[in-house]
Amino acid sequence: MYPPPKHQENDKVHLLEVIKTYTLATVISVKDNTPLITHLPLIYRETDGKLIGHIDIYNPQTSLLKDENEVTVIFYGPQCYISPNIYTTTQLPTWNYVRVHLTGKVTKIESTAALKQSLITMTEFLEAPEHQYVLEPDNPRLDKNLKYIKMFEITIDTWEGKFKLSQDKKPKDKENARQALIKANQESIKQFLDSIF
Repeated sequence: MYPPPKHQENDKVHLLEVIKTYTLATVISVKDNTPLITHLPLIYRETDGKLIGHIDIYNPQTSLLKDENEVTVIFYGPQCYISPNIYTTTQLPTWNYVRVHLTGKVTKIESTAALKQSLITMTEFLEAPEHQYVLEPDNPRLDKNLKYIKMFEITIDTWEGKFKLSQDKKPKDKENARQALIKANQESIKQFLDSIF
């Protein structure tokens, strides 16, 4: 079995935490043996356990996000290279990461009222906790753009967590890897953004 059981995460609470914290997902559909891939924020709806998303009508994947078509979704948590020099014991270089893989079936939602409310609800979720911006229902730009957006729901069939976090190491080495992951993600974001802006 791959990845090894020690890197499999089956606790749904942990998987949901990844989905809620890192909402930008990779949505994969297949048409004529060719994958179509789009990166979209998806929100987990607590009331029924479905993922809710919105897609531009001009995206070629839009035509596949309906009719109970199968879809694969990947959520990406933190990740980084782990150097052997952080460990107190002799190790080889590795890579630590957090991923959640889901499969499910997609249903298109035709209601314009449901789409509008969903966009408002998603904005409210993404603005948390400060809520500095509120998408008002009477916003004219919102109404103008509704015809260019399609809403869909994903009923989740399978959940798979892949959490490779040095679980097989000694407690001190595991904590060193945790700190390296935190530091690398903070520094790499800054370095990357500084290099492109």
